Amino acid sequence: MSGPYTFGAALLDALVPEAGGELLSTYDIEIRAVAPALRARVPARRVTLADRLPQGERILVPAPLRTLRLANGLAEFVRAHPAAGGPLELRVVNTAHADPTDLQLMDVLERRVPGLSIVREPAGPEHPAPSYALGPELDRYRNEGFHHAMAEAGAALLPSLPEGGEEWWLLAHRTATALAALDREDEARELLDRGRRASTDPKNLATAAYATAMLLVRHHDHGRRDPEEALAWINQAIALTSLLPDRRERAFHLGFDLNGKALVQVRLGRADEAMRLVQEAIDLGERDLAPGHPIHRLVLRANRAQLLGARGEPEAALADLDAVIAADPGYPDYYVDRGNLLYRLGRLDEAEADYESAMRAGPPFPEPYYNRSEVRYARGDLAGALADLDYAIELDPGFTDAYVNRAGLLVAMDELDRAKEDVGRDPGNPFLLSVLGQIEAARGDLVEARKAFDSALERAPDLAVAWAGRGALAFEEGDPHAAVADLTRAIELQDGAEVRFNRAYALRSLGDVEGARADLLHAAALAPDDEQIREALADLG
Repeated sequence: MSGPYTFGAALLDALVPEAGGELLSTYDIEIRAVAPALRARVPARRVTLADRLPQGERILVPAPLRTLRLANGLAEFVRAHPAAGGPLELRVVNTAHADPTDLQLMDVLERRVPGLSIVREPAGPEHPAPSYALGPELDRYRNEGFHHAMAEAGAALLPSLPEGGEEWWLLAHRTATALAALDREDEARELLDRGRRASTDPKNLATAAYATAMLLVRHHDHGRRDPEEALAWINQAIALTSLLPDRRERAFHLGFDLNGKALVQVRLGRADEAMRLVQEAIDLGERDLAPGHPIHRLVLRANRAQLLGARGEPEAALADLDAVIAADPGYPDYYVDRGNLLYRLGRLDEAEADYESAMRAGPPFPEPYYNRSEVRYARGDLAGALADLDYAIELDPGFTDAYVNRAGLLVAMDELDRAKEDVGRDPGNPFLLSVLGQIEAARGDLVEARKAFDSALERAPDLAVAWAGRGALAFEEGDPHAAVADLTRAIELQDGAEVRFNRAYALRSLGDVEGARADLLHAAALAPDDEQIREALADLG
């Protein structure tokens, strides 16, 4: 297999010399990641805290979708390039040996660059296999999230190293992390087990125990997740790191393990215990951690913010996220987290500003556009919300949640045919089945609408939107008792102004005027600017 972005680097070699400085600056991250040889020509404009740290302190490993962000950025660079604008055919040879980063890039370019076609020839001139060596080649794979290359390098190099030695362990940990990111957890577990059989080093055994616990709580197959077994492994990691003699080294590794145990406790439904563990890790770092290690500290505060938000302490959560962003303003994902919290607090302008900061901070990714669409929808800007969802799906055609929201929005805009196309992307998805129920109801086919809602609830019995939709349908069918029952269940699962408004109508039809009034007053508190709710309250006298 070729190394990562062999094709991408060659493409940039041809395009970068003809690009203006502003265009190069706009896509600096993408160009520098894909073609390191061009870094001297493309200065870094957008940087994160990690970019300024020594390798030993760069503890965050990019998620697998990092390469999709890079590919989308490069597609937009090509579209904006002076050479773009007409039909263009690229011929790529030896694609049978291409790294997955190049295959993904070719797919994105063909999908997103008008007029571009790529002829892929599996064979070609003999291509030497990449040679791997410990050091900065491998650091790049880890830092950039080139997980296939990291896994391949590990497979090539590990047999040449003394099993259980320090170099073997360093490479084994990196390789196991890459394998887990690629949904190859069984191979990662076998590699960690090999290390356990060959070594008695407590620090590396602790790291292996931590990694095993994370495999068990993050497994891509949810049916194979096992937080109870993970708890046993993370406790073993904590027991080992607690014995490390150097207090600064102990604080670094034990902080990791306590944070990992917090995730296990969240999976077990023990949020208070998770909070206690994260706070213990923060206190330990403040007391014993060596100067530096800023990302270690930021990750703990960001995790505490998530837990605080989940337990209903939004102001404390905001304080943590404010501090995290102030320390690392170039990291886009933290803006999304803070924007989501601000959105839940009804601070729409600030939420929108954070989503837009995330858009500017790094290569394009769908989440900030998906989330901004909700802000725009809440303001009544349906066209703006639709544009954001269209773009989110363009960036990631596999982003199911965006199809769900877009289909529902299209129903609200009376574009039922387009909405049904989105439903067809994943016809077994219970959220999309709920939208299908709305579509059929809007078309007057109440039988098909009920089938869709029933099917959604068979797949997801706790799906509030399906209960709400079926309740509204029952009222339309002339069965207010069934409507009240379904709408009540929806409110139990997820209260909201619309479902309260609908239940008020059903209650009023049954003669329960006070119950209807109570629902409308509650709805008015949730949506004080809703004219329909005010009119309904006025009608009750």
